[in-house]
Amino acid sequence: MSRKTLLTSKEIDIILHRLACQLIENHNDFSNTVLIGLQPRGTYLAQRLKKILTEVYQIDSLKLGLLDITFYRDDFRRNDEPLEATPTKIDFLIENKKVVIIDDVLYSGRSVRAALTALQAFGRPTNIELLVLIDRRFSRHLPIQPNYRGRQVDAINQEKVVVNWQETHDKDEIYLVPKQPKTDAQ
Repeated sequence: MSRKTLLTSKEIDIILHRLACQLIENHNDFSNTVLIGLQPRGTYLAQRLKKILTEVYQIDSLKLGLLDITFYRDDFRRNDEPLEATPTKIDFLIENKKVVIIDDVLYSGRSVRAALTALQAFGRPTNIELLVLIDRRFSRHLPIQPNYRGRQVDAINQEKVVVNWQETHDKDEIYLVPKQPKTDAQ
């Protein structure tokens, strides 16, 4: 199996605007809502959504934080190489706020579980929602479902969803590729 394009740049842009509109429908002016992008891959999605919400829809009270979950994951000790954390950038409390966790791909649900644990350090929210660009619905290890999804993908476990952003790969594109088998050197 070769590379299969799931979403083009234009389709991603349309989906981002739809997700922004869905957020507005449920959160109005965002005065009591914060967005939390999961580091590193949810960062670009969260920043894009914030840009659309502030520039296109004039939401001016929007708070965006970036959360690193590296050491909250249940598998972080399983790697042979030391992990590098990305900085968490949350300069506000989430106490009594509505929180929208944002990530690019929902696969097993382990990243979201780790995010829920990590968020406890910033207060107790009144509500937590999940927004993902790609939902791999048949791959869940935990009972976690998104409130907002860009696209649902039925991919087998031997396939990997790759999300490229213009900021890092010169164009927005999402595609499906076969997973590379692990060798003894990996």
